[in-house]
Amino acid sequence: MFLQQLINGLTLGAVYALIALGYTMVYGILELINFAHGEIYMVGAYMTIISLSLLTATGLTAKSLILSLCIVMILTMISCAAYGLTLERVAYRPLRNAPRLAPLISAIGMSIFLQNYVMLTQGSADKIFPHILPAGGLSLGNTSLTYLQIFIMTTSMFLMISLHAFIRKTRLGKAMRATAQDKKMASLVGIDIDHVIMATFIIGSVLAAVAGFMVAMYYGLVNFYMGYVAGIKAFTAAVLGGIGNIQGAVLGGILLGVLESLGAAYISSEYKDAFAFIVLILILIFKPAGLLGERVPEKV
Repeated sequence: MFLQQLINGLTLGAVYALIALGYTMVYGILELINFAHGEIYMVGAYMTIISLSLLTATGLTAKSLILSLCIVMILTMISCAAYGLTLERVAYRPLRNAPRLAPLISAIGMSIFLQNYVMLTQGSADKIFPHILPAGGLSLGNTSLTYLQIFIMTTSMFLMISLHAFIRKTRLGKAMRATAQDKKMASLVGIDIDHVIMATFIIGSVLAAVAGFMVAMYYGLVNFYMGYVAGIKAFTAAVLGGIGNIQGAVLGGILLGVLESLGAAYISSEYKDAFAFIVLILILIFKPAGLLGERVPEKV
């Protein structure tokens, strides 16, 4: 039972880590908690079902399931990237030089707006992802590892490693690190700050889109309020690992997923959503900088 719950926790933690990366990247550059990021993940789950329905209507799904899912993932990533870019341009850029409370209120407002927008356009009833994926997997005694779980963990790991390499090796990644350290100095040496911030929102939204795509397949059910709880948990994961730290977001997401899965199995499944908040409170009390975070002086 422990091994099975560990596998389930790693699968869930991989999803939390992908969403948490969006939180930590935006905070690292803007020192802003993008509370609407969970809704981008929710939009990704909806776009997965909508895109799959359109491809099914054309008959492509029956001809090639793998090709259909690849197209669905690409369409979902593009759609969420557009939502994330619009969010930055409309809700955050005009408030960049405003008091820090203003963009926070704007983020909460956009979160509520996106929830209601999806509810009004898609209905309040849950949407179901069709059972088109082949069943099966690897098994050892009472422990099973499905092909879908393998796909989720391997895809998430590939994206995390790719993001780390992108941040460390590419020109844009170096510009993002420079902007995170000192926006004014980065601007003086010729870095386009607006371009860097736009790229940060797009990358974070694409990762959230993939998380929504995988969750829609894994649970087979999406709703308009799923982004709120997942967003809070991903934010907790980012704080757990150290907000603003890429590796910390990955570590925090995986740890939170495992803790939630083990807590639901050995304590109570009715309180599984409460474990994230308990972890958040304990981290804020005993280690506010997070597991991999460092205390930094306040910028004057």
